[in-house]
Amino acid sequence: MSFKTGGGDDLNSEINVTPMVDVMLVLLIIFMITAPMMNTGVSLELPQVTAQNVEDPEGKLVLSIAKDDKIFLGGTQVTWKGLEDKLKTNERVKRESALYIEADNALLYGRVVTAMAIAKNAGVTRVMMLTTPTDTLNLDMLDQNVAGAAPSLPGK
Repeated sequence: MSFKTGGGDDLNSEINVTPMVDVMLVLLIIFMITAPMMNTGVSLELPQVTAQNVEDPEGKLVLSIAKDDKIFLGGTQVTWKGLEDKLKTNERVKRESALYIEADNALLYGRVVTAMAIAKNAGVTRVMMLTTPTDTLNLDMLDQNVAGAAPSLPGK
């Protein structure tokens, strides 16, 4: 009878995959939990108008203005002071000289005009406004608002 003493030269060449499977399952769970939280869009309530959808296969350079006056150029938040420099150095603006603007419905008109003026100073010659398409406009509500307000002229 011969017994093996632990000093043999036999190597175990099998790969133990159990730790790798454990790590992969943990990573899967982490990604499943965090993926829904990664919302990169800007939450805006766009004005509704009757208009056709504009298709752009390359995608458009969009300046988004939220109702809290935060601005986003292509999904990246920028400052109002830094917007002109960002537009001047943007390759798409240099090539196409076009910019799409989407602004929240509750935003003051002056904020949108300010963004348009900054874009013009940066060399943008074509500014397009993005809206939410709808089949009907609620003009009765606008007429009711006018009837209840005192007459006034813009700028006075």
